[in-house]
Amino acid sequence: MRTAVLADPLDFDGWREAARRLRLAGVEPSRVKFAVGATAGGLFDEGGALPEVEGAFTAPRAFLETAAQLIQHRSEDRFDLMYRLLWRLKDQPNLMAVLSDRDVAEAADRVKAVRRAAHKMKAFVRFRQAQDEAGERWVAWFEPAHRVLQATAPFFARRFSAMRWSILTPDGAAHWAGALLTFGPPADQSQAPAEDAVEDFWRTYYASTFNPARLRPQAMRSEMPKRYWKNLPEAALIPELTAAASVRTEAMVNQPAPTPNDRFQRVRAPVVDRAATDDLVPDSLDELARGVQGCRRCPLWRDATQGVCGEGPKRAALMVVGEQPGDQEDLAGRPFVGPAGRLLDAAFQEAGLDRGDLCLTNAVKHFKHEPRGKRRLHKTPNAGEVQACRWWLDHERRLVRPELILALGATAGLAVLGRKPAVQAERGRVLTTEGGARVLLTVHPSYLLRLPDPALRAEERRRFLADLSVARDALKRTDAKRA
Repeated sequence: MRTAVLADPLDFDGWREAARRLRLAGVEPSRVKFAVGATAGGLFDEGGALPEVEGAFTAPRAFLETAAQLIQHRSEDRFDLMYRLLWRLKDQPNLMAVLSDRDVAEAADRVKAVRRAAHKMKAFVRFRQAQDEAGERWVAWFEPAHRVLQATAPFFARRFSAMRWSILTPDGAAHWAGALLTFGPPADQSQAPAEDAVEDFWRTYYASTFNPARLRPQAMRSEMPKRYWKNLPEAALIPELTAAASVRTEAMVNQPAPTPNDRFQRVRAPVVDRAATDDLVPDSLDELARGVQGCRRCPLWRDATQGVCGEGPKRAALMVVGEQPGDQEDLAGRPFVGPAGRLLDAAFQEAGLDRGDLCLTNAVKHFKHEPRGKRRLHKTPNAGEVQACRWWLDHERRLVRPELILALGATAGLAVLGRKPAVQAERGRVLTTEGGARVLLTVHPSYLLRLPDPALRAEERRRFLADLSVARDALKRTDAKRA
């Protein structure tokens, strides 16, 4: 029996060197034992050290990655398992892919346990405030299930790079002073602060965010095992919060529903009780606007404040079609009065277009959104909703009879062209539909508002102004032909 002696429980380099020499010397796993700690016999304490063996071999990356994590497991026979896998790879080079193999499966289970221990360390380390000769320092005591401190400490160095901290464990200690991560000998819980003032704030926060309606005790114990509770300040609250959960949940269920937002109620337009408006053929824009208020062609009317029709002269050479009303348009009952509308007004002015001469409308007449607290977040209309609302847009076009339609974005393009356009590829040039309408595609102004990069935003705004200039010039050529 050969016993390979390693310097410490995480001596991966020492294990690799010993395993390499043992395998090249043909020493079978049953004749090898790995131990931690110095002995008089050197690397191999029985039979003397192995002679140097010439030669080399390669091991699959999957094995090396598994071994590097497996060594962090607390099991005493982890080194033996690693060598047994390495030995078998000589005749079975694809062994690590055979998940049904007993050794491979055992290694995988232990690696999974190591990863879980690292995850729990990231989740449950609690720093407490302390002082030393250099000033403020944050210290945490933690007892990981496996030896994951050295592998996990870089996470804390990145996360708390501006703090001076130490994490003390029974396996060793990690220290960060702002530039260099160092490791020290095993520590004792008495070396860490017992409590600090910050913990009162943390307990208050935990209690205020505890949702009794979502309490799942079994899942909670799985994610927050009791072995970690003794080092978590909030753990003292768990029994009380759990016991009161059913009472609090019942009180939440029995609480009356809140009244609707007054701001929306004050501006809610009266609904026209006339389902026949679905097939109404309007003779004027005013009649079209009344018909939209009673429209039931799609479900969007249910959550909108009111329908929002077009705005502008009864005869306009340029009709601008957007996607749908936004939050502010839904409340005001007018198109393009929100942030995108203000950007559009400024662009019109720079391009030499007067909003008062234009007809501004949308492909969809009701605001599609989802509530998020007190906010209503925009949702893009789907193709069915766009198709349903084309009834009103087509009549709007028939009544206004524009010379050119400016479609802002893909949804407007779909409503006007009857197909989903490639906006970036087709923008900036006048297209002609099968019905003879002339259409110019460009982006929606809200697209410019969403761009985070200032340089890209400036470039896209320049292209947007160029598209508006094409629309302006196209109208001038039309006027010249008529003259």
